[in-house]
Amino acid sequence: MISNINIQYQKIKAEKRMGLMTHVVIGYPSIQDTRALVKMMVEEGVDFIELQIPFSDPFGDGLVIHQANTEALKMGVRVKDAFSLVKALRKEDGIKIPLLFMTYMNIPFTYGLERFCKDAQSAGINGLIIPDYNHEFEKIDHFNKLAQKYNQALIRFVSMGSTSARIKFIAKEAEGFIYCFSTQGITGVRERLEKELIKHLGKIRKYSSQPLAVGFGISNKKQVNSLRGSADIIVAGSAVVAALNEGGIEKARIKVRELVAACRNDKSKK
Repeated sequence: MISNINIQYQKIKAEKRMGLMTHVVIGYPSIQDTRALVKMMVEEGVDFIELQIPFSDPFGDGLVIHQANTEALKMGVRVKDAFSLVKALRKEDGIKIPLLFMTYMNIPFTYGLERFCKDAQSAGINGLIIPDYNHEFEKIDHFNKLAQKYNQALIRFVSMGSTSARIKFIAKEAEGFIYCFSTQGITGVRERLEKELIKHLGKIRKYSSQPLAVGFGISNKKQVNSLRGSADIIVAGSAVVAALNEGGIEKARIKVRELVAACRNDKSKK
């Protein structure tokens, strides 16, 4: 399946740099703010954006993103609002880069798996990031088959604890990129990355030629630089949301700009 994700990665590769995927929680601080954040990220040169559909128990997320989910739900943000936002970003704002829905399995399951994939395609989504989906259930719910039917890359995950057999299983069907957790545990800003991470990423490369997107805890230029040559795409979520909390969209812009420059190895920018 050739998707917008593949096309964007080929552009990244041609420019000999790392890609950057940032994260927003739909409806936090408001739908209008989310829309403005996405537009800002595109202006600053982000390659992919995770649009998180708020969920009541985002157990894979740390405090910053968990609270953002809670606030969005308190304001009444629902799944239909996520689809409406994406349509506006595509049709009214002219956003071209890959957009991916991130949420937890309860959301698409309750919505209806085929309906969810179909509506995602119609809105302009390119991929689905569902951390708690067990791909071994494919023979029961056919989620991946439905995703492919509607041109959605159902992203696979590899954790620091994944065995060689598990990595091989995941790599076999991976599309778009493989999402690699940089640490054990939940999302959130960390001072340093796991010592074994580089070795672990090298192990994954033995089984897959797909781009490796590395996330969980990446928040600054030093950490990005430490992954150069090992990661293909950097994923930054909590750091950007935390910056937004500290100083609004302009503080978030400064953080995004820092990360974009680091991924491009642009020494002229801080």
